[in-house]
Amino acid sequence: MKVTTVNASLRILRRILRVAEEWGELEKAPKVRMLPGESHRERVITPDEEARYLASANSLLAEIATVLVDTGLRPEECYRLVWDSITWVNGRNGTLLVTHGKTKAARRVLPMTPRVRHILETRWHANGRPSGGYVWPAPTRAGHVEPSSLKKRHRKALGLSQVRPFVLYSLRHTFLTRLGQSGCDVWTRIAGHSSIAISARYVHPSEDAVLDAMARLGGHNSGHSAKSRSLEKNSEVLLTA
Repeated sequence: MKVTTVNASLRILRRILRVAEEWGELEKAPKVRMLPGESHRERVITPDEEARYLASANSLLAEIATVLVDTGLRPEECYRLVWDSITWVNGRNGTLLVTHGKTKAARRVLPMTPRVRHILETRWHANGRPSGGYVWPAPTRAGHVEPSSLKKRHRKALGLSQVRPFVLYSLRHTFLTRLGQSGCDVWTRIAGHSSIAISARYVHPSEDAVLDAMARLGGHNSGHSAKSRSLEKNSEVLLTA
């Protein structure tokens, strides 16, 4: 088991013991120590690091990493994307439907940014405009890309780009942090959170509010080029499947 997995179980155990102490079932909860060496997901990638990383990544990894940092999808949600869940004619640039996740709240519809649409549309045409199947198929038991499929590519991209190590989940955290910093104080629908504490602090945004917030990320602050901005300006002309 990975250190992160062990520590997740230890955190649950620690919470149970503390609640038992609060309820008077234990006189004093024992101290639970976390294992060292855990890869923290909370790191936020800077725009410069993102640009260097994407430039050093191979095409498959660059595509997936771009989708992660532009949508806030959890990696496993991204890997399981199917063509059926993509709609080209919704909103400004189309939408993604997330059907599987950690909780019921994970089911949500996300707007695509211009560069996410460009990546997915290019892949869709290259594969003969399929109506179903995985967006990123792979010869794995699940039939789609999995963490093991990208591990070596990710490590190589980090080495070539000389970016401080991070895990792919950090791209989700980066997206949510940027979205909040840009003035969008509403993440729940986009992030797929189920926490009442988080939901109480944010209201549900409209698609326009989310996209306008993304547009304020400092030149899109997520590596969007002038070409991408041009695509967004002309995105009212949408293709139908």
